[in-house]
Amino acid sequence: MSKQFGGKVTSEEISNYSRSKHWDGKKFNNLEETKMDIPFKAIPKLLYKQLFKRKNGQPKEKIKFVPFNSTTFLAPSEQMKFIWYGHSALLMRLKNKTILIDPMFGTDAAPIAPFSIKRFNSITTDFISDLPEIDILLMSHDHYDHLDLKSIQLLKGKVKNFYVALGVGRHLISWGINPSAITEFDWWEKKQYEDIDFTFTPTRHFSGRGMRDRFKGLWGGWVIKTDTENNWFSGDGGYGTHFKEIGDKLGPFDFAFMECGQYNKLWRPIHLFPDECIQAAIDANAKKLMPVHWGSFNLSDHAWTEPADQFVEECKKSAIPYLTPMLGELITPMLQVENKHWW
Repeated sequence: MSKQFGGKVTSEEISNYSRSKHWDGKKFNNLEETKMDIPFKAIPKLLYKQLFKRKNGQPKEKIKFVPFNSTTFLAPSEQMKFIWYGHSALLMRLKNKTILIDPMFGTDAAPIAPFSIKRFNSITTDFISDLPEIDILLMSHDHYDHLDLKSIQLLKGKVKNFYVALGVGRHLISWGINPSAITEFDWWEKKQYEDIDFTFTPTRHFSGRGMRDRFKGLWGGWVIKTDTENNWFSGDGGYGTHFKEIGDKLGPFDFAFMECGQYNKLWRPIHLFPDECIQAAIDANAKKLMPVHWGSFNLSDHAWTEPADQFVEECKKSAIPYLTPMLGELITPMLQVENKHWW
């Protein structure tokens, strides 16, 4: 079996999952009913549209990114700063710690599928050699567009701690990561790393790297809080009542990285449309926003720029401050005021 599938679900894993009230003995469940069934008769049409009828599915030329400057990134700062590398990959500096989120730097978001989904920006795994030591690597779930085998293999010697969704650990261990470096999180679980609190928050989504391990791991987002600021990475997932619960329990948020992209009406329950993205941020009481989950791959049938275009439009309607940085651009969100609609 291909290493891409990751680790198998063993009886020991199931015993570990049983500590979660979201595990029913066979699978993890969303907080509210979430049907993902696509009618069989709709699949040929969906694939045809995806392969042959997408308009502006990717840019005419590969998107360039701002080269990494280690000195500038590591320079002391009183506030969180970050660099976005397309899709959901984020490099963050906070309290003199380096945090890496969902580091998918590989070339293909569907490495085991009948057809590939190639990256349309110029980022490659070669970039990993430029990165400094990573204090915390956060993983939201185990889908291929977030958890990439080659990226993890190259990051292995740079990462001190892996904080991951419950169920992701088995993949990392199968790829050679020391189990002692891995901490798995159930929804709402919190862990303090020096002067930063990390809390894993629920989303309305699913997991799995093959047909046999669907729902055999959790999925979620991350709250990253210090004594001076509170930031939130929403993670993948459709709209639901959990956003208000997150805001009530853990908000308000100074800044939020919001999933916005790769949506389709056939799987609306598990991904946010741009209008839902803004409503979710309002529910969670997020003060300033940025769209992620776009800018690297097209996993749906919308134009590659549509998520950003509609996100900006919805933010303007709701008078919510937002950022749309270029790939590789170093951003301090509490200081940044200018937006470049670069796409």
